[in-house]
Amino acid sequence: MNDTGIDAVLISTPWEWHKVQGVEALYAKKIVGMEVGGALNLNECWEYVKTHEATGTPLFAMENVCYRRDVMAILNMVRKGIFGELLHGEGGYKHDLRGVLFNDGITPYNSGVEFGTKGYSEARWRTEHYIKRNGELYPTHGLGPVAMMMDINRGNRLLRLSSFASKARGLHDYIVNHPKGGENHPNAKIVFKEGDVVTTQIACENGETILLTHDTSLQRPYNLGFKVQGTKGLWEDFGWGDFDQGHIYFESLMNHSHKWDNSEKWLKEYDHPLWKRYEHLAEGAGHGGMDWFLIHTFIECIKNNVEFPMDVYDLATWYSYYTIK
Repeated sequence: MNDTGIDAVLISTPWEWHKVQGVEALYAKKIVGMEVGGALNLNECWEYVKTHEATGTPLFAMENVCYRRDVMAILNMVRKGIFGELLHGEGGYKHDLRGVLFNDGITPYNSGVEFGTKGYSEARWRTEHYIKRNGELYPTHGLGPVAMMMDINRGNRLLRLSSFASKARGLHDYIVNHPKGGENHPNAKIVFKEGDVVTTQIACENGETILLTHDTSLQRPYNLGFKVQGTKGLWEDFGWGDFDQGHIYFESLMNHSHKWDNSEKWLKEYDHPLWKRYEHLAEGAGHGGMDWFLIHTFIECIKNNVEFPMDVYDLATWYSYYTIK
């Protein structure tokens, strides 16, 4: 940390290490790019803010879904007033992670029912959170993009929430029914605390509502479940972010048809200027190219000494809304 040749660091370690490493980096005057999973409780959120304000060192909240192409096109439409006044937004993390949380420690994903010291990659640490915690473990994929559209921390703020978790059955059933598991496997005796489906309803100061869903322990196709609803229009997605994986409706522009239109033509028309400019450079990058935009933003803001678009206050706000108990 005392190396004067280092200007910035990326924190992409297991979640429980983020705060210690991030705070130390801020005190060492190293600009921080903080990967998702940045804080585990409200005290950690406050520590990031206090450290930033004491040191003046910037922190970038690295939520890559804010750069997903369809999300940025919708943000562009929101900024242009196409949806009218926003009323409600939805998002979440709806992703079958059973193969990530359990494996055999040799080959990745869908290969076993082990975790911890016997696991591979994220199964070495991530599964423990499902045993010990119950709540919205991964809020920023859904909350980050919607918060940017609703100007949270930019004239609007989150006020209060109600959060509920279903019972936990998915991970137990996965162990019991897996060829390498079974009812007599030691991990079949584990009682998981994390509910299979966690829903969190948030009220905003300017009158909007936000609904988050965490659903990672059951069989399902991937879908972050975005919904943006305003006085003039409505968009819902149901896939990986491709322009044609969503429905859209604008009453006045569709002659009161009360029929969904495929979102592709609309999102192409309102494709965000950043994607139009840099698509060729982002081709082949992680998560459909959005990882390129995330790293590009981090580097360019540092080089040009400009504020990050998602800062330490966004990180603290987004992660303060994760826990049921």
